[in-house]
Amino acid sequence: MRASFLLLLLTFLVGLCDVEGDTDFRVCAFNLHHFGDSKSKKTNVMHTLVRIIARCDVCLLQEVRDSQELAVPQLLRRLNSYDPEHDYASVSSERLGRTASYQEQYVFVYRTDTATLTGQYQYPDDRPGDVDAFAREPFVVRFNAPRTDIREFVLIPQHTTPTNTTKELDALYDVLQHVKTMWETEDVMLLGDFNADCAYLAKKNRKYVRLLTQSELYWLIPEKADTTVRSTTSCTYDRIVVHGERFSRAIVPFSAKPFNFQLEYRLTEEQALEVSDHYPVEVLLKDIAYKVVSGFGVPCLVQDQDRQQKNTQQLTLTFI
Repeated sequence: MRASFLLLLLTFLVGLCDVEGDTDFRVCAFNLHHFGDSKSKKTNVMHTLVRIIARCDVCLLQEVRDSQELAVPQLLRRLNSYDPEHDYASVSSERLGRTASYQEQYVFVYRTDTATLTGQYQYPDDRPGDVDAFAREPFVVRFNAPRTDIREFVLIPQHTTPTNTTKELDALYDVLQHVKTMWETEDVMLLGDFNADCAYLAKKNRKYVRLLTQSELYWLIPEKADTTVRSTTSCTYDRIVVHGERFSRAIVPFSAKPFNFQLEYRLTEEQALEVSDHYPVEVLLKDIAYKVVSGFGVPCLVQDQDRQQKNTQQLTLTFI
């Protein structure tokens, strides 16, 4: 009788592990490479973009150049048609840039049934002694996600200027401190195309970037992960960083990675480059079921053999 009960309990818990893999909350950041009216008219490109973004509960889009304000609404219509199980909405920054001829927007696309937008803030970039530190100053948002372990969190996006990466990454630390004070929170994630690798961020300059040197910041995307589509490059430009131990504990271990849509959707390099020259990066936030299951001692942290082989090291997030 006891053996039957234990077998039934184990079956139930393993079932929860399987469900958990499907219900974790996914945060993504994707540089769309000049997304605007022209790209939105390419059916195959839009179909691929929709498939990628529909995987995410919240997705930061960068290099949005939708001056006619038609491309993003079309993307949302396609998303809601493609995935009727969820309702997608978006919130956008103003157009940002130092010249009238080249401006971008940050756009957050999110599922309204899993995340509620509770705040938005355009960083003014007027810090005394460091005015106009950013070519594209962060557009900060706050979300409530009730089924996640973290519940509420802030996202600070940044697409750095390649020629000024070191300075802009360091200035992001000031943005972080400002937002923490303003919204009285420690639960902050910074994400986007940081250009944080190869020639744009030389190793000798890393000591000047507080975002890298401060111990309370966890860089989640592995250092040698390639976030670029071109076969001739291999750089970890796109990043996800979380602030504080509480947020780091709310991350599904080893879930932060690029999403290779070229491989996943069997595209040629030419077809993939029509979509973007970057892969999106993503991370999973633990949901409530995660805490319930792990409380029984069921090993749900690693669910596939590939992860088990790669992650024989201690289950801790890695500092750069």
